[in-house]
Amino acid sequence: MKLRTKVAAALTALVLAAVPATVLANPPADPGNGNGSGPEYNPAPEKPATPGPHASLPEKAKAYGVYCRGESKKHVAGKKGTPFSQCVNTMAKVATNEQLTPSEACKAMSKKHVKGEKGTAFSRCVSAGAKLRKHQHEEEQQA
Repeated sequence: MKLRTKVAAALTALVLAAVPATVLANPPADPGNGNGSGPEYNPAPEKPATPGPHASLPEKAKAYGVYCRGESKKHVAGKKGTPFSQCVNTMAKVATNEQLTPSEACKAMSKKHVKGEKGTAFSRCVSAGAKLRKHQHEEEQQA
């Protein structure tokens, strides 16, 4: 071995030996109250499961974007927002209004079939709304 390699190996061994010794020399400031329990844990309050319809778009996208992931994120001329953002807004309405059915919420979506796509925009929206309701119902039963 070269001299440089030997020096590097020796320094590494010294550092590895010194680190555990320094940890043992400096015990934690609050070791607990003697009965084996650690410091008190106060978790942050839980956020609501899904944001409301007036929440910002990034908050909605995190919650409802899962149901809209098949929609295009390209803007269509003459339409307000992208198909994805329209879907996210519709899912927010479905999630927060129990009286609103997915088909009523999706009534503004196109019912015209586009070649090469699975279903219509309306049918995909209704399907996503139904899945959202199903997941909400499952979460309520688990709680």
